[in-house]
Amino acid sequence: MLTMKKLALTAVALGFNLGLVSQAWSAAPEIDPAAAERGLEIAKEMVKRDTGWGDSEVTMLMLLKNKHGATSERKIRLKSLEIHGDGDKSLSIFDQPRDVKGTAFLSFTHATVPDEQWLYLPALKRVKRISSSNKSGPFMGSEYAFEDLTSFEVEKYDFEFLREDEVDGQKVFVVRSYPRYAKSGYTNLEVVVDQAEYRVLSIDFYDRKSSLLKTLTNYDYKQYLGEFWRAQRAMMVNHQNGKSTELVWDEYQFKTGLSDKDFNKNSLKRAK
Repeated sequence: MLTMKKLALTAVALGFNLGLVSQAWSAAPEIDPAAAERGLEIAKEMVKRDTGWGDSEVTMLMLLKNKHGATSERKIRLKSLEIHGDGDKSLSIFDQPRDVKGTAFLSFTHATVPDEQWLYLPALKRVKRISSSNKSGPFMGSEYAFEDLTSFEVEKYDFEFLREDEVDGQKVFVVRSYPRYAKSGYTNLEVVVDQAEYRVLSIDFYDRKSSLLKTLTNYDYKQYLGEFWRAQRAMMVNHQNGKSTELVWDEYQFKTGLSDKDFNKNSLKRAK
């Protein structure tokens, strides 16, 4: 689910460095205290409403389109595990096309220390750790960055409430979030959240020059287990290069019995 909570799934533009860069935090701009408090309240409510799902499995179609309109497809299976007291874990396994079949991507999100991510490339038969300095790079040639593929953790951002608005007849909050992590490819994200269910409708991503880089729009939300909302389709449009990536999900399966042992970097080569 590519929402602010699961700005999940989301290589290869395969230029990875090995190793982990030490954590560094960037300073947020001066924010009015009342706007900061209101933005934080909304973020916490978003997390509260998407807590307790446990684990999930889903099949996803990734549709890549270049600036000339040519398209390509990738079929991916995604497994996710909710971790209480820290960020979530996810495992993406590529089934199609043949040239990426067997590629596996493992991500451990953390709240206050650097996220951990690994990629298994069948052609090299190696597991590579993705360094912090590469997490703003593209994932599998898509318009999603590696840093977009982690669960949303309140501690990783500063917030600013901008306004209330209306989008397609829905009352919404508009909140700006500032990544605290200095290696982020973004200066800020402008997030539109519906007031009824606290679902992310869209996100504008601004690059390190504070120019609009890309926009994510979530569509066709469906409720599972009578409580948890998941977008069934998401479109990421890059305004600077003219490319786009659409994600389409099948039915989610929750509480399937996944555990920590299913998210082990040592078993990436055997992921099926």
